[in-house]
Amino acid sequence: MSKIEIFCVTNIPQKKLETLNVTLVGVGKNTFSKKYITCLKGKKIQHKEKNYSELTFHYWFWKNKLKNYNQNKWIGFCQKRRFWLIKKKKITSYKLLKKLILKKPKNSWNKFDSVLCKPISVMGHKKMKLIKRGWKNILVDPSVFINKGKHNIKLHFDMHHGYGVLDKAINELSIKDRNEFRRYVQNNTEFNPNIMFISKKKILDKWFKDLFQWLFRCEKVFGTKKLKGYDQERLYAYLAERYLPFWFKKYTRNTVCDWGYYDFNKEYNKKIITKK
Repeated sequence: MSKIEIFCVTNIPQKKLETLNVTLVGVGKNTFSKKYITCLKGKKIQHKEKNYSELTFHYWFWKNKLKNYNQNKWIGFCQKRRFWLIKKKKITSYKLLKKLILKKPKNSWNKFDSVLCKPISVMGHKKMKLIKRGWKNILVDPSVFINKGKHNIKLHFDMHHGYGVLDKAINELSIKDRNEFRRYVQNNTEFNPNIMFISKKKILDKWFKDLFQWLFRCEKVFGTKKLKGYDQERLYAYLAERYLPFWFKKYTRNTVCDWGYYDFNKEYNKKIITKK
């Protein structure tokens, strides 16, 4: 039976994370115990964590650790609030998360090369938000205002991370992907989110190579110093999140897996309020 290792990336040490069936990774400026892998030695981009987020670990893993893995082992990535689950269910407690978190590969994966999160829809923007954040898109195509079918990935990205930014980034893609990815963001109203994926050594090496070559070219266009605020500071992570499902669907036999959201801090805050 094939094995799996899931890496969970966090920028904050969290005791309850340490009891889950994941390999812990610490990124950012906080200090982490030996229970966490850090990206401080070897080939690294740790200093770019503010703009690359969990991708700082992905790069470090690719450059320093991937070569040591068996070709048949499943390798997955998640993050401190988003986890792979054995079945879809709203996670309301740590106890439920621990019960439902994915611990081994599913038998159905044998036919596939990669596993992505089940997709989310970007359709149905409220009209006031369209006017406020998508007015440039409306000027180009007024039907966007009334036709939810045109609420595509490109519109969503323009509204949340800067009008025209995705177009400029796509211009930096290799020729083999450029036109197809542009059509993908224009023709699709959902994508597989969270920069979460599960695959094997050979596929991961190709993915990381294509991804970081592109992002480093994008960095020459957008830089890092001018990226401010929630919408743009993590720009390279947002770009990777849109490129990921396109790439894996184009180059691998892929399937999907359930995932869930759980914030440990909310549980802590709930206890404090209850005590009061």
